Amino acid sequence: MKNIFNCVVFLFLLVSCKSEGDKKTDIVSAENEKTNSLVNTSKQAFSEKENFKKYWYAGKAELNSYVLKQSRYNEIRTGEVVLIFVTEPFSLSKQVKLDAPQKAGDDKVTVMKLNQVRKFHTGIYDYSIVTSTFTPVDYINYPLTLKTTTSIQEWCGHTFTQLNLEGMQYNFKQFSYFESDGDEERSFKAAWLEEDLMTRIRIQDGQLPEGEIMLIPSTIYSRFTYTKMQAQKANIKKEALENTTSYTVTYLDIDRTVTILVEKEFPYKILEWTEDNGDGLVTSATLKASLKEPYWNQKSLEDASKREALKLLQ
Repeated sequence: MKNIFNCVVFLFLLVSCKSEGDKKTDIVSAENEKTNSLVNTSKQAFSEKENFKKYWYAGKAELNSYVLKQSRYNEIRTGEVVLIFVTEPFSLSKQVKLDAPQKAGDDKVTVMKLNQVRKFHTGIYDYSIVTSTFTPVDYINYPLTLKTTTSIQEWCGHTFTQLNLEGMQYNFKQFSYFESDGDEERSFKAAWLEEDLMTRIRIQDGQLPEGEIMLIPSTIYSRFTYTKMQAQKANIKKEALENTTSYTVTYLDIDRTVTILVEKEFPYKILEWTEDNGDGLVTSATLKASLKEPYWNQKSLEDASKREALKLLQ
């Protein structure tokens, strides 16, 4: 009887261990399936529309200037923003622009790069903020932005923040002049970025998904409010107007709402946006002028006339 009892106990423990192992395997399989669904390890067919290729692969960037009303230190400051949209070949492994894309093979991916240059004054001194965002044009196979960087310069000092996609996480690095910030490196779960909403609009036929998503608030918001950068729940609401489409992005657990007004037809230019952090002071940017130019070749004094055409202040 004792031997029979021991055999029964052994079989029970064996079955229990297998069940627990099966549960762990199921969890891992579910996570892998979720990862694969976002990263798309098996590539799907993707092709750009003819109007997209004609507009974005013509060897020119789209330059847009905006009147800026920036909330900072409990007052609204007047300044300007320039949005520079351009496509370029990008290295998946190094996450930098390729010097020889024809030799890169599978390491090459085409990105929509957005450089946002934001300038304003606070009293006697200046603020200058540059954010660069690199979102793959092939959003089917590469649904997450590969990289974003932000540098903030002002008379007290400057900070630099960089996010690099690795698998299903962003590797975060921040370097700051200020002791309370110091230098920081960490990783957190990847999601869409507030910074890439505009690049997504440009490559996804002017569309953003409606409903609840996970979204990482902008670096500028994180720096100005001293909020830890991580994914937050947000809700996107779409409103179709006569000639435009309006998107309202409302974060559910932090006090921040972003609206983006977009052309209804291709090429879906960004006409205006606002940022409301619930303090009664709303940051806004309204389009002044738009040009398509190969600005990287326009370095001479005579090219300064293009700045007048863009209605830039300085």
